[in-house]
Amino acid sequence: MPVSDADMMAAWRQVLTLSKLESGQIVTVLTGAATHPQTLRTAMTTVASMGAIVNRLDLPPVNGEKAISRDALAYLGTTPLTGNRAAIAALKESDLVLDLMTLLFSPEQHDILSGGTKILLAVEPPEVLCRMVPTEADRARVKRAAARIEAAKTMHITSPAGTDLHCPLGEFPAISEYGYVDEPGRWDHWPSGFVLTWPDERGTQGRIVLDRGDILLPMKQYISEPITLTVKDGFVRKIEGGVHADLLNEYMASFNDPEAYAMSHIGWGLQPRAHWSMLAHYDREATIGMDARAFEGNFLFSMGPNNEAGGDRNTACHIDIPMRGCTVRLDDDIVVDAGRVIDTATSEAAA
Repeated sequence: MPVSDADMMAAWRQVLTLSKLESGQIVTVLTGAATHPQTLRTAMTTVASMGAIVNRLDLPPVNGEKAISRDALAYLGTTPLTGNRAAIAALKESDLVLDLMTLLFSPEQHDILSGGTKILLAVEPPEVLCRMVPTEADRARVKRAAARIEAAKTMHITSPAGTDLHCPLGEFPAISEYGYVDEPGRWDHWPSGFVLTWPDERGTQGRIVLDRGDILLPMKQYISEPITLTVKDGFVRKIEGGVHADLLNEYMASFNDPEAYAMSHIGWGLQPRAHWSMLAHYDREATIGMDARAFEGNFLFSMGPNNEAGGDRNTACHIDIPMRGCTVRLDDDIVVDAGRVIDTATSEAAA
């Protein structure tokens, strides 16, 4: 059900306080054709009430004629900032950018962040944002998981359905997403609550078996029959199964880009306030599926770009697939046991 402006402003105030917004700082709110009016209205009011200088930069949509989905993450080619020097300059002069448009996987975003500007993406419906307002505890939990990834050399994922995937680690950093931006040059996404990294380039080997109830994004579909992906030398070489495999194959083939089949980020969900079942309750165009990406104990893997982590793969195709019931090992340590997160702080407290 809808939330009140007062609840949204309280949520924004918590996020902005955690993001260390100070009076007199410059905040630019980046908007587009799909920006939610309540999210925009309450963001600008809250920023102003905290004594910051607030601007709005509204940009037209792009890539609509190329994408076969209306989802904001369905085509990652050029962005409204491509070649737009005036817009880029305005964002680089800001202390904080609130991205209510969806600017991802672009050289322009990296350029803005490199100057110390912070960027917070927030495009889910207001009621989802209010349900998953980030906390310091979220940050601590995600950071603990990221430290475990940084110390590991391999990630091994198995499942009762037959997944057996080996991913060497170390070439790329671990990324913590906890929902706010508390350091200069940081990007994050509200809502979130998960950890991820990228396997070493061309190193992943094995098999992924998607089971009933696993989710295809950006299609926002729960699969009803198994899909088997064969991974060799860091690329998905075969996608086999029934009609959902056919849909996935056709979608990926529409990009006509072999880089689309490369293994991208891998990690697991850590957000107990996110729900696997959420996509069953919303129209597809109302959400980009952050509940699916963040629900506690999922194994989330992706195919497509790695430029977000400093790599040079910049394909327009990006597929996220959250899986249930997987076991994830870092070296010899289990960090997710059949869909249940093994948290070091919880384990130490129990001991």
